[in-house]
Amino acid sequence: MSISPKNNEQECAIDALLSPQVNLVALTGRAGSGKTLLALASGLYFCTKNPSRSGSEGARRYEQVMVARPIIPLGNDIGFLPGDIKEKLHPWMQPIYDNLDVIVGTTDERTEEKDVHYRSSDYLVESGLVHIEPLTYIRGRSLPRRFLIIDEAQNLRPLDVKTIITRCGEGTKVIFTGDLEQIDSPFLDAASNGLAYLINRFIQEENFCYLNLKKSARSALAEQAAMLL
Repeated sequence: MSISPKNNEQECAIDALLSPQVNLVALTGRAGSGKTLLALASGLYFCTKNPSRSGSEGARRYEQVMVARPIIPLGNDIGFLPGDIKEKLHPWMQPIYDNLDVIVGTTDERTEEKDVHYRSSDYLVESGLVHIEPLTYIRGRSLPRRFLIIDEAQNLRPLDVKTIITRCGEGTKVIFTGDLEQIDSPFLDAASNGLAYLINRFIQEENFCYLNLKKSARSALAEQAAMLL
């Protein structure tokens, strides 16, 4: 997807995200370390690359990239949002669209072009390649052959994490991303949140990979703020 690792941590993360032996990944790290971007790029690679062109047996393993994140406001809530479900979700999911825009707008440095061209991040959603799902409605569903990304997972309860993983059908891979130092829920802390619970319970399992990304790749200012504030 023309996205390349900027450091050794990101290279390890891409290896885990693309590995067929790993079907549950947890990525933690400070803001701007590339957790969500790398997860989205890896999912789109699997769902869009032509195996005959890429030479990869893993291409087209998943039917869809499915993205969800908990709806928890930062600071004071702005209240009721008008519109249908898509319009209500858009402000909460804007970070996902931002990352998709980065992927769509990034060219291959070697060829100055992409193997697959997309008009916009909206096209990825409208075509069904990327589906944004509110976690509120995930209970009771069965999700086979999905590349499932749960963003901001540090704001989930342990019960929420169990509910999400038990929805996964055959052939689904789940990626949890989050920053254990940025918990917005007043009822959770760095030890009791669902992401920390998941890591603690799965850390010895062979099909699980946990990586903590310490380096910010967003900008020098973002990394400075993450260290000092």
